[in-house]
Amino acid sequence: MTDDALTPTETVRHFYDAIAEDYVNLARADLDAKPLERALLAAYAELVGGDGEVADLGCGPGLVTGYLASLGLKVFGLDLSAAMLAVARRENPALRFEQGSMLDLGIPDGHLAGVVSHYSTVHTPTDELPALFKEYARVLAPGGHLLLAFQAGDLPRHLDRPFGHPVSLDFLRRRPEHMTELLTEAGFTLHSRTIREPDPEHNETTPQAFLIARRNT
Repeated sequence: MTDDALTPTETVRHFYDAIAEDYVNLARADLDAKPLERALLAAYAELVGGDGEVADLGCGPGLVTGYLASLGLKVFGLDLSAAMLAVARRENPALRFEQGSMLDLGIPDGHLAGVVSHYSTVHTPTDELPALFKEYARVLAPGGHLLLAFQAGDLPRHLDRPFGHPVSLDFLRRRPEHMTELLTEAGFTLHSRTIREPDPEHNETTPQAFLIARRNT
């Protein structure tokens, strides 16, 4: 089956199934070289606390999931890609990982203390973001916290044949002020906004945005 015959969701799943092993080998030490990201994750963990459950949505190979667990959070991961989840379970055998869609989580209302969306909205069409953020708000307890990370900008990035695999995918960039507006409409109050300049050593060409928001009570 070619990419043209796949639905958008199937295209994302197919892409990440193809690159899972290569991706984790490239990204395994990624957080080690990013002190600001580690500090933001630590601040987020302190805001959430260690009592309630946290979902790392679009967790990929579970690198952030594992780091959050090391900070004392009760965290599990969810992803579309079976291959990414296989890597995540291998890398973090003590943690729980589930396959599913961020737009239909199957989690009871108000169940979670925290939601992490670490670069996992990059394939969500802009017109689906309001529904996605409402789903994030639905599963969070009142006062629960969301961490949203994404590339800041207007123009998408097209990635073709990564690691030599015959797959391609668009990565959407967003304006922080637009994302903040959508979060507010979904029932969140912004707690912090951090914008980091691109790091050429990590092949970044756009700023990186990190929003922490609190679900309204």
